[in-house]
Amino acid sequence: MIILFFRLLITIGIAFFVGKLVSKLKLPSILGWLIAGMFLGPHALSLINQELLDAQWYQTINHILECGVGLMIGTELVWNKIKKSGRAIVITTLTQSLGTFLIVSLVFGIVFYKANIPIYLAFIFGGIALATAPAPALSIVREFNTKGPVTEALIPMAALDDIVGCIVFFTTIAIVAGNLSAGDLPAYMITLIVILPLLIGIVTGLLAGLVLKKERSKSSTLILLIAMIIVASSVGFIFNILILPRPVLNFMLIGMAFSATFSNMVSKKRLVQIMHSFSPILSISMIVVILNLGAPLDYHLILGAGLFTVIYIITRAAGKYFGAYFGASITKCPETVKKYLGLTLLPHSGVSLVFTGIAVSVLATPAPKCSKIVQGTIAAAAVINEIIAVITAKKGFEWAGELGNTKSEKKAGIKYKTIKLEDHESEENKKAEN
Repeated sequence: MIILFFRLLITIGIAFFVGKLVSKLKLPSILGWLIAGMFLGPHALSLINQELLDAQWYQTINHILECGVGLMIGTELVWNKIKKSGRAIVITTLTQSLGTFLIVSLVFGIVFYKANIPIYLAFIFGGIALATAPAPALSIVREFNTKGPVTEALIPMAALDDIVGCIVFFTTIAIVAGNLSAGDLPAYMITLIVILPLLIGIVTGLLAGLVLKKERSKSSTLILLIAMIIVASSVGFIFNILILPRPVLNFMLIGMAFSATFSNMVSKKRLVQIMHSFSPILSISMIVVILNLGAPLDYHLILGAGLFTVIYIITRAAGKYFGAYFGASITKCPETVKKYLGLTLLPHSGVSLVFTGIAVSVLATPAPKCSKIVQGTIAAAAVINEIIAVITAKKGFEWAGELGNTKSEKKAGIKYKTIKLEDHESEENKKAEN
């Protein structure tokens, strides 16, 4: 374990420096972290070997850090901020998610019909495709201090997208599993996968709100917040191991619900202080979570990518882009949201690989050929899509005019430090004048 832990620390250090090198090329650091994970993973140099990825302590740490990364989304879900655009965000989330599911399922339905492959596989592809991995886009938001309508739409949408993704995928896989009479995927699992992370996050978030509401020193605030994140994660571990038939609980969703709850219980000034103190931990969490996304990806698959992989990448991108454009149009969102929000929704690998693993396990016995098609197509698409998607997402923010303007902002990487402190100062000035 000590050797494996030492390997992990070396990997984090290498990823950090690769990210710095990539950022010199005016590309997101996350691309460097992702590439570092790929080439240091079990399919290349194996510094992060399969033994490390399978180690229980590593998975535990990674889930806790995923919960921590969820704070980036949850702390933006303050009711006073989202109630003005809540309807637009919900509608756009549904159009881009369900639009992706329909387009991918329809195209693959035609392709598989012509290729004599079972049509139900098309719906599994659609269920996997609609999911969005929020961490890559949020990493760009954090690194480049993006601000504007696209950023404001993306952050709460990341939380809703995970919920819709889980509902559609687990409904689809349950129907397929039932028809194939395979696996032990009970119907109640669909509800549990969606509801449990939210309930765990809300209950522990209420406790965190009571604890964090009072102003404290930076170190005390950080210790209390970390303790509460561990409590939220621990409850998740209990349900993941003892209640669910397989460990598929979304810990980032727990973190989102957890932080959204306490964020609505504390003052704006206190929320800035809390997230400012947590910023260094958040930076490390982002690197480890992205490394974990990159490590299982086999870069050799790029060379072996076939027609199904190309179709998958193109149809998924079309579904995300045009679905977001349609939703933003009918809800009268700003022009930049219509044109560029879809580009920020292309990152996919983390969630897609989880869904793929579940689909493969369900299909392995009754339909081994279909199982291999899913595994090969999505694995290759994850590698190719993620590299393209990170660059495209950054371009989306750039074309929308939302990248941070100063080097100091980019270096700080602390969205919450610059957040509306001016508003607080202006309030103090008004009080002084009165």
